[in-house]
Amino acid sequence: MNDASILLVDDEWSIIELLQTVLYKEGYTNIDTAGTGEAAMMACELKKYDLIVLDVMLPGRSGIEVCPFLRQTTDAPILFLSARTSDFDKITGFAVGGDDYITKPFNPLEVVARIRSQLRRYFGATHQLAMESRIKESSRRVLNVYDYGRFRIDEAACELQVEGISVTCPALVFQLLLFLCKNPNQIFSKSQLYEHVWGEESLSDDNTVMVHIHRIRERIEKDPSNPSFIINVRGLGYKLVQANEGRIYSS
Repeated sequence: MNDASILLVDDEWSIIELLQTVLYKEGYTNIDTAGTGEAAMMACELKKYDLIVLDVMLPGRSGIEVCPFLRQTTDAPILFLSARTSDFDKITGFAVGGDDYITKPFNPLEVVARIRSQLRRYFGATHQLAMESRIKESSRRVLNVYDYGRFRIDEAACELQVEGISVTCPALVFQLLLFLCKNPNQIFSKSQLYEHVWGEESLSDDNTVMVHIHRIRERIEKDPSNPSFIINVRGLGYKLVQANEGRIYSS
C-alpha cells in the first residue's frame, strides 16, 4: 500500500508540508498537492488517486462543494480536514461523499493512521472484487443473481442494475449490499456489518456503515429518505427486506 497515490488538498502550505513529511517517513512517496478545489478537480480528471485528503475551507469552492464532483470520477476514500467540529458539519461531510472527518488541530500521526486504515479497506475491497471476477472467469464456482424487482445485483459480474439500468457502485458499497442480499430479513448491528464486510472490528465512533447504507439507498430506493428495502430497526441495526418478488438464481 505504500505505493498508493495520494492527493493532499489544502490552501495552507504549512499543513501540506507537515502531512507530506509524516507520510514520507511512513513510506508514502507518491503524493500530489493542490491548493484549491478547482485544482483538485483538475488533478482527479488527469490521474487516478487511491486516497484524497480534502480541506473543507478552501478558497473559491469549498471542500463540501467539490466532493460531489470528485465522486463522479473516483471511488477512492476522501478524508475531510476541517476546523469545524459540530456533528452537523461532520454529517454533511459524510453525506456529500466523504469517508472520514478529521478536525483541526490534529495529530499528524493520527491522520496517517486513518489514511492507512482507509487504504487497507479500499485495496481490500478492490482485491475482493477482482478475485470474484477471476473466479467467475475460471468457472470454479457458481455465483448468484439477486433480483428484487426494482434492483438486481449480479455477484459474478459485480454489477448493480436499477430498473434495468447499470448503476456505478463503489467496491465497498457493492460488498455491503451483496452481503445484505445474501442475508435478507436478518437484522445486523453496525458493528456486525462492519466486521462481516470490512473484515475487522469497528471503532465505537465509526460512521462508515451508516454512510455506506446511505449510498446504497441513494442507488436502489425510489425515496432514499423513506426506504422500503433497507430498513433501520431502531436500537438494533439494519435489515434488507425481501418481498415476495425477491428471487435468487444461479448465473
